[in-house]
Amino acid sequence: MQWIKELLSRIDLRGDREKTHMYMIAGLGNPGKDYENTRHNMGFRVIDLLAEKYNIDVSTGKFRALIGKGAIEGQKVLLMKPLTYMNASGEAIREAAEYFKIDTETELIVISDDITLEPGMIRVRKKGSAGGHNGLKNIIAHLKTEDFQRVRVGVGKKPSRMDLADFVLGHFPAEEKEAASEGIAHAARAVEIMLRAGADEAMNEFNKKNKQDMTAV
Repeated sequence: MQWIKELLSRIDLRGDREKTHMYMIAGLGNPGKDYENTRHNMGFRVIDLLAEKYNIDVSTGKFRALIGKGAIEGQKVLLMKPLTYMNASGEAIREAAEYFKIDTETELIVISDDITLEPGMIRVRKKGSAGGHNGLKNIIAHLKTEDFQRVRVGVGKKPSRMDLADFVLGHFPAEEKEAASEGIAHAARAVEIMLRAGADEAMNEFNKKNKQDMTAV
């Protein structure tokens, strides 16, 4: 019987649940054709760009999300697109984080839209409040902490007479589409820098540009 015990001790019975150093990158959005390319789906679009660039198949349905494993900048990553709709994003993220034993303070990166930034601009943060964003608010509620890294992608300010839900669920006008695509590319680049050199390096790269742009206006 001793040889059986020794054999079992060498077999990993936990599979994916074994703790390994892996980053979970969650892009926020709403599933379905009606929401494709809307302002609220910038997180999904960043995930799509990273998935295409690094040949990661994000099509496995698990944790009420689409997920895919791969490597970016030499780091193991789990790309994730929650399918719970924006306002319940935290449910899917919490389930996956608990399953894979993700340290949400250092190994989780959340990508969302931001109505305080113009299209083309992004902001990197290591922690912070939801800033009125319902998806981030739900994540904070489920993780019970504001201490997780995030990349916020600008979608422009809401016109004063327009309903907020109509604005974020709307599409970019033709004159803003190029800038929106640039913002998505910047966000993907920020994630790469965060994985390779840390959030501080990404903040120095992109948040400084935001300040320079605002000063020039």
